[in-house]
Amino acid sequence: MVLNKQKLEAVLSVEGKNTELPFNLHIFETVTSTNKTAWELLAQKPGLGCVVIAAQQTAGRGQWGRQWLSSEGGLYLSFGFAPQLDINLGYQLTLATAWGIAEQLRKYGVDVEIKWPNDLVLDGRKLGGILTETKVCAGKITQAVIGVGVNWTNPVPPTGINLHSWNSQGNPVNIPCLEKLAARVLLGIHSGIQCLEGEGVNILLSRYIKLLSNMGDIIYVNDELSGTVVGVTEAGNLHIRRSSGGNITETPASIYLEPGTISLGYRKSSV
Repeated sequence: MVLNKQKLEAVLSVEGKNTELPFNLHIFETVTSTNKTAWELLAQKPGLGCVVIAAQQTAGRGQWGRQWLSSEGGLYLSFGFAPQLDINLGYQLTLATAWGIAEQLRKYGVDVEIKWPNDLVLDGRKLGGILTETKVCAGKITQAVIGVGVNWTNPVPPTGINLHSWNSQGNPVNIPCLEKLAARVLLGIHSGIQCLEGEGVNILLSRYIKLLSNMGDIIYVNDELSGTVVGVTEAGNLHIRRSSGGNITETPASIYLEPGTISLGYRKSSV
């Protein structure tokens, strides 16, 4: 199911209104990885942003080196650009992307939330994920590729959900085609980065946390330490306020978990 490039450009023109999207659009039937292809295109024209979309990937990648299953029917998209961020702030791109996409989909009736740090969730199940890769020079992130996968009609595991099945349960989704979904995702990435660069990370975090499905969850670490999720830091770390019961009231009162430290799981495992 290859996207129609002209149709996508037309949707972007209408829904993006006066938004200038500074990238070249590349659509493929099959690639090994949209992120890998985006890096190759950035190497050819380093100063020009690019978007790569594929009907399927043969070697898609998720966070922490996991395989990302990329069968036909899903949206597999990568956005390459030059952000010019400090080296220790790269995870803010993932936070910005997650918030931006979730916010755009919610405008069209899809009640997306964010599962820390980088998953888009719907009805407690995984709708999509984000993988951000960067290159650094002289202490600055000079290039970045943000990869996004969203389940449309493709098969998903029990912890996943696609928009087609959610719509078939009677939920009204005003996203009738893959081109419109791609447009919402691209506009979401763009708006998230604009928020980060224009309004600052504190505004971005306040918006991200409002959609965070993990707020208030009780977290156990190594079966010994427990606390309540109360926020996310500028570096993307999960802020946990420690419980008052038992013998765990010693300082510090809060702990901060880096992305990849723990997996929070999903609340639902079946349709």
